[in-house]
Amino acid sequence: MVQSAAPQRIDVHHHILPPDYCRIVGADRIGHQLVSGKLPDWTPQHSIAAMDRNGIATAVTSISSPGLWFGDAAVTRRLARHSNDYAAAMRQDHPGRFGLFASLPLPDIEASLREIDYALDTLKAEGIGLLTSYDSRYPGDPSFAPIFDELDRRRAVVYFHPTAADCCGCLPEIPAATLEFPFDTTRAIASLLFSGTFARCRNIRFIFSHAGGTVPFLAERIARLERRPEFLQAVPEGVIAELGRLHFDTALSANAYSFDALLRLVTADKVLFGSDYPFAPEATMTATVHGLAALDLGAEVLQAIERDNALRLLPALCREAA
Repeated sequence: MVQSAAPQRIDVHHHILPPDYCRIVGADRIGHQLVSGKLPDWTPQHSIAAMDRNGIATAVTSISSPGLWFGDAAVTRRLARHSNDYAAAMRQDHPGRFGLFASLPLPDIEASLREIDYALDTLKAEGIGLLTSYDSRYPGDPSFAPIFDELDRRRAVVYFHPTAADCCGCLPEIPAATLEFPFDTTRAIASLLFSGTFARCRNIRFIFSHAGGTVPFLAERIARLERRPEFLQAVPEGVIAELGRLHFDTALSANAYSFDALLRLVTADKVLFGSDYPFAPEATMTATVHGLAALDLGAEVLQAIERDNALRLLPALCREAA
């Protein structure tokens, strides 16, 4: 147990497993990619109990990898609506404890535009949760431009979670969460950079999981592409400036190795607390709390990362997380 005081932290990286989602996607398909190798045992009550033991007031929920797309557009549309309605009902049933990053039935563009309307206008979701790739396409692909243009028009918060890309089957004995997830986050950010999406969609507030995958380590190497005109035109203010506008969460990253690189890339106001529960077990949630405390960030910076930055980015949570 981390603390007995009233919970204050806000967790922007917290997953749910709606019943129909688990039934249709299947335990093996979900569990195979995880270090544990199995489907997490989860209910909303499990989340609340773990949050209480770790000082977390509110968790913004999302669907994790493998997501909703398995080749059948109709099934994906139903899964997206079921998952979003389930998360909204959780929020209503447990006032103040949950927010919602709504899922989209990508790669179906028209259905996803309709789901944006439903999620943001009807459900009042805090933002939209996306995966780093869909059907071997990355978010900078021109086919996804209508999605980002609409989210930009709405000044939405967009949270990205990694997945295992179809194109990468190397080292199949290693769970995807260990290597492929951080690499796919890096690919997604590079795709958004050099498609010009970041430069075009200035009103979107982007959050990337796990301290940005390998991006802080590779930032200067990625920026070398500015030497080529076709890349430079997509990042007119430069790669490092674009990366400095992004937000990143602390899930599986509350350690000196990750944070030293991350805080050289962005200022502390761009960092948000994230646990990755229940795909990462409660012990990892607790380790994140302790890991942040051990980094000697100072009380003000720690408070910002654990709570204040999220409230600034997601002001609707202010009423719930008070």
